Amino acid sequence: MANLAIYEAAFTKYMGNLAHYAPDGILSIDLDLLQSLGILEQDDFDTAQTDHLARYFHVIESPEKITLFNEQFVIWIVPEHMQHTPITYALVALNHVKQEPQLEIVLAASGIYNTSRLVLRVLESILKEIQENEDLLQQLDV
Repeated sequence: MANLAIYEAAFTKYMGNLAHYAPDGILSIDLDLLQSLGILEQDDFDTAQTDHLARYFHVIESPEKITLFNEQFVIWIVPEHMQHTPITYALVALNHVKQEPQLEIVLAASGIYNTSRLVLRVLESILKEIQENEDLLQQLDV
């Protein structure tokens, strides 16, 4: 069973100093990121449904964030305002049983890139890449 107290403590720690804990810094969702993930090359980008995500998550909503978690990942989606501009942060962490989730990537979406459809598409692509890397690391450990 998930330990929600561990998730909450990790979230508080990470949000207290995102620049320090984000392994690759805070990545902006922008045209360059969309191109590097191959999202713009998809033929069905404008018409595709995002409700066919390959993973299932438990969802916890609070006034400050949405927490998604399953056996593999913990994701925190955090809406904020910076200088009167809405910005959405997405923190993706590997879920470790009875241990603090390991932060893998922090994304920030603002302006025209701050839409739920686009953020979900990017998250889907990022989760796939992380899972492929984790699978490869497990094969190398054998």
